Amino acid sequence: MLNITKISADAEGFDAQLDQLLAWETVSNESVNTTVKEILKSVREQGDAALLEYTAKFDRLSITDASQLEIPQAELQAALQRIPADQRSGLELSAQRVKAYHERQISESWSYVEADGTMLGQQVTCLDRVGLYVPGGKAAYPSSVVMNAIPAKVAGVQELIMVVPTPDGEVNDMVLAAAAICEVDRVFTLGGAQAVAALAYGTETVPAVDKIVGPGNIFVATAKREVFGTVGIDMIAGPSEILVYCDGQTDPDWIAMDLFSQAEHDEDAQSILVTEDEAFADQVIESMQRLVKTMPRSEIITKAINDRGAVIVVNSEDQAIEMINKIAPEHLELSVADPQALLPKIRHAGAIFMGRYTAEAIGDYCAGPNHVLPTSRTARFSSPLGVHDFQKRSSLIMCSAEGADTLGKVAGVLADGEGLHAHAASARYRVKS
Repeated sequence: MLNITKISADAEGFDAQLDQLLAWETVSNESVNTTVKEILKSVREQGDAALLEYTAKFDRLSITDASQLEIPQAELQAALQRIPADQRSGLELSAQRVKAYHERQISESWSYVEADGTMLGQQVTCLDRVGLYVPGGKAAYPSSVVMNAIPAKVAGVQELIMVVPTPDGEVNDMVLAAAAICEVDRVFTLGGAQAVAALAYGTETVPAVDKIVGPGNIFVATAKREVFGTVGIDMIAGPSEILVYCDGQTDPDWIAMDLFSQAEHDEDAQSILVTEDEAFADQVIESMQRLVKTMPRSEIITKAINDRGAVIVVNSEDQAIEMINKIAPEHLELSVADPQALLPKIRHAGAIFMGRYTAEAIGDYCAGPNHVLPTSRTARFSSPLGVHDFQKRSSLIMCSAEGADTLGKVAGVLADGEGLHAHAASARYRVKS
């Protein structure tokens, strides 16, 4: 049975209660840290031998030759042929929409020339090689392949390496089919911290990459944090979140199911309803109590809602907006009559779903924008995954003789002020007098 926390934003002690509700410790415990560091060290030092050992231990796959870790392109294409036609067309449509959206994000190089002939600018280039981690085991996520691979390909990444665990040899055809559709270059049957280590450091079989993207469990997240600096990473993602702000005019069953859509991810997911209409809040709670019994993942939903879910009653739209910006949710649904009127006031949210007909689940699969979003209030300072995550920028500076004369004098003065005399001399060598 659901035991839903319902609170008034005007109640005494509400701020402390909200802080406790939002609290999420993303730092791994000491046991996880120790295990991950041991795995990273082993793979870095022993390469393929360590990968084979950990694959046998954790995925129960006895492979004697590291070349068998790679899934051939022919198998990806075979999986694409095996999946039902509606799944294939769904994946293809999703890929097309995600590609069309992300093509608008491409940054171009630019430059300008000053009056004295000095040229300044920025050169935009793509990353050479990217690693994509796709979870396996309990659930399969072909949508994760699409959302991570397509923007990398749009950015022009030359080689995309995918790793996916296949415990007991179970291969998910939809995941492999998605890899085929997204033109992933190489796929390896690897998971856990050992897969992150292989991508970060490289082995005899798995090439080292420049950046690792994609979600995973606590061991994967901890490993990504550890290898950051050797490689880039997308983010350290926490549990999935949704905040629905509703004016009380949407079908309460719709809202209940929207809240469940994130709660079913895992027991630590967070679903919050904010409304000014207390009677509507009660209607949604009634819907949740009734509908949860129909859900195949009802146990997960129940624990997530009971532990971290809430229905919050506010006294005004302004109070609701203030709360949205404090919570900075991963997914924000504005289930109101005029959602666009609220946009100028909303500063912090990963993705904003506007109107009564826009279910968050559409964004997870096929709307077009990326579903890899900042969690745990990090939307205050970070953004959804996009093409920009696979591009980098180089500054361009080319001085004319006249520009070197002018800027060299200024640089010399500033360098002397910092006590860096070689800097000053270097700049002044180009000064005419």
